[in-house]
Amino acid sequence: MDQVIDEPLERLRAAARRTRELASSRASTGLGHQDADDDVGTIGTDDALGFDPFPLLEALHRNGVRAVVIGQVAGIMHGSAELTGDLDLLWDGAPVNAPALAAAFASVDALLADDEGNPLATRPDSFLRPKVQFTSPGAGGDCCTPALPWGGLHVREFLDRAVTAADPGGLEVRYVSREDLIRMRRAMGRPKDLRRADELDSFASERRKRNARF
Repeated sequence: MDQVIDEPLERLRAAARRTRELASSRASTGLGHQDADDDVGTIGTDDALGFDPFPLLEALHRNGVRAVVIGQVAGIMHGSAELTGDLDLLWDGAPVNAPALAAAFASVDALLADDEGNPLATRPDSFLRPKVQFTSPGAGGDCCTPALPWGGLHVREFLDRAVTAADPGGLEVRYVSREDLIRMRRAMGRPKDLRRADELDSFASERRKRNARF
């Protein structure tokens, strides 16, 4: 019988290990996270090779960055069984917080690019765009602000409602609440988003059923 892992960061570590094992057994696709299929997701891209979000998450924590994990990494932390090959982040976009963000990304040798794939310097002003793409030795993804169109969602409020996971080593990771992640999924509306929103919704239904029995 498989061991059930309930702690969010341990769930993420276990999922990242499974992703690396799965990706190591297949041929390179030549695709990055920006090329992900709307149904399969980034698990089908080369970003899954060597996927490890923890070096960047630890760098964000060391530099005092209050970025919030969104996307499927947040889904995994909430218990989703689907794997991913990228790390998506949301921060408040305030210029005063950009230097710490740039320092964190620079410390893991991350490379930045705009929406067209043009390289950007890893400096504070580069992060003031609505979205910046990044690649690093462990993880690639998008670093977003509330200025990005979110389908009518007030995502700045999501930052305030984010939850925090901590491990015994002192690492703290903020991630979007389950309810807000479902809202994001439904607003995006791609097959993978709707499927993953339904999965997260099912957790709440199961919890209500369990509570009703006691």
